[in-house]
Order: sequence, then C-alpha cells, then structure tokens
Amino acid sequence: MQNAITLLGSTGSIGRQTLEVAELLNLRVCALSANRNIKLLEEQTRKFRPAVAAVYDEAAADDFKARVRDLDVRVIPGMDGLIEAAAIDGADTVVTATVGTAGLFPTLAAIDLGRRIALANKETLVCAGKFVMERARERGALIIPVDSEHSALFQCLAGHSTVVGSQGPDVRRRGTYIAPEASPANDTSVLYPDGNDCIKKLILTASGGPFRGFNRKELQSVTPEMALRHPNWNMGQKVTIDSATMMNKGLEIIEATHLFAIPPEKIEVVVHPESIIHSMVEFTDNSVMAQLAVPDMRLPIQYALTYPARIPSLTAPLDITRQASLTFEQPDFECFPCLSLAYETAQAGGTACAVLNAANEAAVGLFLSGKLSFYGISDAVRAALDNITNTDDPSLDDVIAADKAAKRYVLGKR
Repeated sequence: MQNAITLLGSTGSIGRQTLEVAELLNLRVCALSANRNIKLLEEQTRKFRPAVAAVYDEAAADDFKARVRDLDVRVIPGMDGLIEAAAIDGADTVVTATVGTAGLFPTLAAIDLGRRIALANKETLVCAGKFVMERARERGALIIPVDSEHSALFQCLAGHSTVVGSQGPDVRRRGTYIAPEASPANDTSVLYPDGNDCIKKLILTASGGPFRGFNRKELQSVTPEMALRHPNWNMGQKVTIDSATMMNKGLEIIEATHLFAIPPEKIEVVVHPESIIHSMVEFTDNSVMAQLAVPDMRLPIQYALTYPARIPSLTAPLDITRQASLTFEQPDFECFPCLSLAYETAQAGGTACAVLNAANEAAVGLFLSGKLSFYGISDAVRAALDNITNTDDPSLDDVIAADKAAKRYVLGKR
C-alpha cells in the first residue's frame, strides 16, 4: 500500500472522496490542488497540512495565500503549481482528479519520476494516450485507472492473469509488490504472452444516465437541471452532463484503447441501469469476468491506492439477494449521437480525439450556461470534427494545438 499521496483536483467529487479514503488509510497528503474553490481548499489544507497547495487560477491563488498565511504551506499558482505538486518529494502516488487537459502535464511530470498514477482524469488519455503510455513504459511508472469502469476491467484482467492490466507489475508472490523494473510497466507482452488475442472484447457498462428511455423529441427540450439529476452516481457537473449525453462512455472507449492496448472494435457498451456490474471482459473461450459492487467511487479510488492488496473499505457490502434483477440493454445510438462520434473518433485516432474532447468540454460549458441545447452539444462536436484537420501522427504540440483550436471553434460559433 502507498504511504503518501499528491491529490490534483482535491475540491471536486473524486478529490473529496479521495481524501475520505486517505483518512481511512492514514495516508500522508503531500500536496493538494484546486482551481477556484479556495474556501474548500483552505478547509482541506488546515485538516491535512500538505507542504504544497497549488491553485490553478492565479487570482484565486493570491486570495488563498492570504487565507493560509498562518500555515506552513507553500502556495504555487497556475500550471507551474500543478506540475510542482505532482513532482513533490515524498509522494508515492499522484491522484489526478482534475477536469480537462490541465491534468496532462502534471501527469507526465509524475510519470517522469516513476510515480504510481491513480488516474481519474479521462482527458489525459483521450487526448494524449499515446504519449502518456509510452512515457510510462519508458519510466517504469504504473498507471491504475480510477474510473469505476476501467478499474473493473483492470480487476477482471487481474483475475485472468498473474500480471495485472496492460502494464505490470508481476504479483505472482501473493501479497508482495514487485517493482515495475521486474516486469516493465505498460508492457502488454507480459499480460498477453501471445498478444492480446485471449480477449474477445471489453464490455463497458453504462447506467443510461437520467434520460434512459427518452426519445429524440423528449430530449430536444431537456434542461441542464434535468441533465444533472443522475440516478446512481454523485459526480461533478461536467461528468454528469457527459453521462446524460453518453459522451462519458465514448471517452471511456478511447481511454480503454490506450490503457489495455485494445482496438475500439473490440470494446462494447452495454446499458446496465442498476450500476452493479461496473464492466466485464469476455475472453476468446466465451467466458466472461465481471466486477460487481454498489455504486461508490471510493472503492476504485482505494483499489488504486492499495493495489495489489485489498483491505476493508468505506463502501457498503453488496447484498446480491436484494437485487431484484440485473438488466442489460443496447445503447440508443440515434438518441445519443455522442457515442457514435466517439467510436468514429477512436477509429480515426490522431488529433481527432483531442478535438472531440475539447469541443465537448466547450459545448458542455455552453449547455450549462443555457447558451446551447442538449443536442447542440453533439452538433458542436460533429462540426468541430468536420472542420478541424486531423493530424494522423501528431506530436504533443499538435495535440495541444488541436485542443485549443476545437475550443476556439465551438466558442467562436456562438
């Protein structure tokens, strides 16, 4: 188990739950970061006493520095603060729970130091998965997904093999963690000695969000308030809207292609409204492994911090006898076009994934502010993909440029 963490995005939903887990596990918190919610960041800083507090919004950083001038904490503004927090001495694990591409460079900085990455930031892999996974292989950094779906896939693959995930490390000696050097991080040949042909498909489950069963006419008039009422999960606004449009599942498809070295055509989405099965792996012999638990993000957070060990958690036990049924449905691609856009983009690769992500991020912001309709989100993403040239073999600079171009395009169309 890890002993000390850095937490990027501590005031968001995942960040707050990570601190609950850190308190349970008695982990030292070396650094925290937030964007603008300095009131909550101050409360967290006074409780956990990190050495560094990074505030991405520079104006908010000045206010925060004045609030905590009585504490022995170094306040660092902007992207420099995020990067320094990610690279702080003493942290075993960096939990990346920021929203958007702001998490990319801090994640790369932590990878360069060989840290364990508990990855809750989809955009890091969606936009720059090729670079992140290659860097992790080179530096021997272990990336463990925190998303409940990818954590479930990671755990199912652990049940299949003596080596977990597409990354390592070797855990054949029960309860013993062997350093990544003994089994190179992200080396798919370790998990799949004959290639990954043993996997028939990965099955990502989706709750269906608040609009499961709605038709296109009904969806034309939905409001942000309606979209924010998720039936099963307590998440931040951006992720909750992505769940309502099913873009979150689309982003997870792209993320899974990088985490598990699996092409998009071998990834299937299934609507499972109870949110008890968090994802499944179907193998070539037609056996299927699934991970089940009550919906609680603290469980995948804890697993990322304690892997390969399992210890008692804050999550309530699952009483399977109280489940009247577990149901499954095909997703409605016509009513939720964001899912089709994501499959198309995953196949295209290149900078298209960064365009998809950035255009969606900008469009969701417009929807939340009442400037765009529900279907305006997918329309904006479609237009950005059609009008911004895809670079097939991009550099990291190309990815960043595509991200900025897509946001400018969507916001400039208003």
